[in-house]
Amino acid sequence: EPETGAAQPSQPGLPTIAGCQIFPADNPWNTDISALPVHPNSDNFIAGVGLDKNLHPDFGTTWQGHPNGIPYVVVEGDQPKVPMTFEYADESDPGPYPIPDDAPIEGGPDSDGDRHILVLDKDNCTLYEVWRAFKTEDGWKGGSGAIFDLTSNDLRPMGWTSSDAAGLPILPGLARYEEVEQGAINHALRFTIRKSQRGYVLPATHFASRSSDPNLMPMGLRVRLKADYDISAFPPQAQVILTALKKYGMIVADNGGDWYISGAPNEKWDDEQLSTLKRVKG
Repeated sequence: EPETGAAQPSQPGLPTIAGCQIFPADNPWNTDISALPVHPNSDNFIAGVGLDKNLHPDFGTTWQGHPNGIPYVVVEGDQPKVPMTFEYADESDPGPYPIPDDAPIEGGPDSDGDRHILVLDKDNCTLYEVWRAFKTEDGWKGGSGAIFDLTSNDLRPMGWTSSDAAGLPILPGLARYEEVEQGAINHALRFTIRKSQRGYVLPATHFASRSSDPNLMPMGLRVRLKADYDISAFPPQAQVILTALKKYGMIVADNGGDWYISGAPNEKWDDEQLSTLKRVKG
């Protein structure tokens, strides 16, 4: 288990949750990429996902009776840690993990989907994430799990997954209502594509594809909204998200729906405002 960092005063303008700064200022998730040059294969990468396919907010209030998005829970440093077993134990950080009995599960307790559980230990600024999490008699079992020290830029070992296909943390890439309410998302966002390449670029450390097609996006690839894309007609919640996509972009993190952008569920989201993001095409 990696050494954990203590809570530190956060720097203004950087993403924080429960007093924990989400990674250092120079972390890739927190890097302004608006002025970086365009990749020479950019047009083919974009076309490989779909020029006419629309951005899709994969989060909001509720969906099919459950919170819509990837939930997370904040715990204190004395939260009891429970045993963990993993299907892919060779690429998982071993337990125990401080998962509460009532931790929210992506898609709800009966979901047959990714069933992510994200737990932030706010006193040690340590993030625990599990994919395909199920409660057992004495703890939890999962497909894979990862622990991230939020005070460090350390990556997963090369070739390792996490609770996400790309080997990335999930929580830092979620759109959160609290950020939008304050008027700015100061980090990159997470998104999925249906077909990815058998390869990855840092900060990703893992691929999840058999295809060597060089025009498919590898895990970890970052895209951004064009600087001249007019967002003035979008409603406020969508404008904040689109502004972040111009400044920080979004990172390929998993296989899933094309251009599906991730966020945490919240009853205060305006689903109609979020749906206007679908006007944005590849």
